[in-house]
Amino acid sequence: MENYQFRKYSIIANKIINEASKYYVGSRDILIKVLAAMLVNGHILFEDHPGLGKTLLAKTISRLIDAKFTRVQFTPDLLPADILGTMVWRAHKGIFELVKGPIFTNILLADEINRAPPKTQSALLEAMEEKQVTIEGKTYQMDKPFIVLATQNPLEYEGTYPLPEAQLDRFTMRLETGYPSTIEEEKEIILRRLRWRTDDPTKTIRPIISRSDFIMMQNIVETKIYVDDSIIEYIATIIREIRRDPRVEAGPSPRGDLALLKLSRALAFIKGRDFVLPDDIKFIAIDSLAHRIVLKADTIFEGISSKDIIKEALSKVVVPKQVEE
Repeated sequence: MENYQFRKYSIIANKIINEASKYYVGSRDILIKVLAAMLVNGHILFEDHPGLGKTLLAKTISRLIDAKFTRVQFTPDLLPADILGTMVWRAHKGIFELVKGPIFTNILLADEINRAPPKTQSALLEAMEEKQVTIEGKTYQMDKPFIVLATQNPLEYEGTYPLPEAQLDRFTMRLETGYPSTIEEEKEIILRRLRWRTDDPTKTIRPIISRSDFIMMQNIVETKIYVDDSIIEYIATIIREIRRDPRVEAGPSPRGDLALLKLSRALAFIKGRDFVLPDDIKFIAIDSLAHRIVLKADTIFEGISSKDIIKEALSKVVVPKQVEE
């Protein structure tokens, strides 16, 4: 029965990806990585230019898994209460009552997160890490699942507040959707817009899976995917190789190890396996580690990126022979 359940939900995961590709034009790998992060309750930072379909992608997947979706446009005058909510006096009841903010959702799109001041950015920290918020001294649990998808423009820095390392580290991965890679993809985007006759086609999307079943999928990823000791050592060795690099000021924290572990299990599940392979680690390493690395100034001046550091580490570390269980 467990094997049947595993196969059933693994097939559904791929149906979600296939259905999302009918709306989002771009690399299938992006869809796989986004779903993998969501299966481990991970938060994603999209760092790319405007207008590349990030909002469409977020809304599409949220509807496919029957999740509540909320979008917040971050601006310099946004206050923590605008996100969390506030206590309001109800005279007819004689009590203060919480008016919940947009953070009480399943999937929160924090658009241009670096445009809000640090105090407002930090309002997300507790929710992202602890799955709870504290308002007026009282703690409120977030609904399951709770996932933050944030965006920021990598080029426009005027009037922005760069995310601190502590907040960057709370994102399970950082992704770049990129421009359409071929003229066929560019044409397909235009043709789909003509067929839809609307800028938001997600209103017609019907869920493939219920929210409770999606939580079941998350539980399977957490408990039913085997990770060999050699894989754990492989992850730890990659992280230590990056930290030892003389060009690195600060390497990934232990949260980076855990991100690689969790995401590799989700990838195995999506691919129909109940065990992790080294290729799963390689597939997700850059996206889950690059934003956790601080390079020395002279390294940056030389044009070397954190992605280059990770690629070198992957080439140096010996790949284990995975034992299938």
